[in-house]
Amino acid sequence: MAMSQRATVILATRLIALIATLIAAVVMASSHEKGTIFGAISYEAKYSDTPAFKYFVIANVVVTIYGFLVLFLPSESQLWRLVLVFDLVLTMLLVSSISAALAIAQVGKKGNSHAGWLPVCNQIPKYCSQTTAALVAGFVGLVVYFLLVCYSIHRDLDPFLVRKN
Repeated sequence: MAMSQRATVILATRLIALIATLIAAVVMASSHEKGTIFGAISYEAKYSDTPAFKYFVIANVVVTIYGFLVLFLPSESQLWRLVLVFDLVLTMLLVSSISAALAIAQVGKKGNSHAGWLPVCNQIPKYCSQTTAALVAGFVGLVVYFLLVCYSIHRDLDPFLVRKN
């Protein structure tokens, strides 16, 4: 693959990751719905009510900003080795934020009979659907960043020793 074609593929991949993390953050941050319990008690479910969802939004915003800044890095820059380190760290940040948010989403959907927590997705389906969409977009961003890390390791570190010096 030619160098300019390779750079175009990397740019497109980084754009996909940027868009996925941006969508994940926006969809989660805009998720809210009012519901009622037993027809008498009303409440509003928002992402900011749960620390795990806040962490998910903050992590995706950080990764989105980073992804935007990396788009302006010249392809011949020596900073790309540092980008590999940041890609790896931010991929781990995405893994932890998605894991935390998925755990809370699972409790919201299924409840926890041992702890006495009831499922709430029956009362607030729109909120749960938005949360699911945000988690899917975040997972897409995670997979793309994982692929970028794998490619960068292969390109910069040559772990299989395929290049001859």
